[in-house]
Amino acid sequence: MRLGIVSDIHCNLAGLEKALELMAPFDELWCAGDSVFQFRWSNEVVGRLRDLGANVILGNHEDTILSRDGERALASPKVDQELVDWMRSRPYRLERDIDGKRVVMTHGSPWEPWKDYHYPHESVWAKAAALECDTLIVGHTHYKMAQRFGRVLVINPGSAGDPRDHRNDFQLSCATWDTTTEEVVFYDYKDPTRNFVKHSGEA
Repeated sequence: MRLGIVSDIHCNLAGLEKALELMAPFDELWCAGDSVFQFRWSNEVVGRLRDLGANVILGNHEDTILSRDGERALASPKVDQELVDWMRSRPYRLERDIDGKRVVMTHGSPWEPWKDYHYPHESVWAKAAALECDTLIVGHTHYKMAQRFGRVLVINPGSAGDPRDHRNDFQLSCATWDTTTEEVVFYDYKDPTRNFVKHSGEA
């Protein structure tokens, strides 16, 4: 099976659509949280994920907007309440068996405190070898990662909506994972919603 993996879309529909185009064809879409911003909702992004039958989990931004702190943002008449209800029904953690492999997806740290940021170079990832899964999918940092610790493969697709990874020149990214070959392929692309200016002054 070929999984398309995105995370941290942050209301960027154009970024998501480009990711879908680059990853195609894939068998399932997985989204590791932060589809929206903590105080800004996107019917278009959430609706697209729902319509695609994506496996979606909640991130720290959903945690905020779906709480009392986000009541004002969600009270807008432009917000589709059915999509809000759909998002509320998503889990914080997803566990599935795929092709004989135990796959776990969580937005932030797989260890408490859950909202901690663990970047690819950090030594804490050595602990991933003791996790009770074969593959761990995470988001949160906006930094791409595909590393194996013992038998556990850790995948972070980076961000499909808000680029922060200097290692790919602050481009958006997504990933595919082949559950049979274990191959992880990253796709880097410019944010369609932003204008980049080169140092030479050329657009």
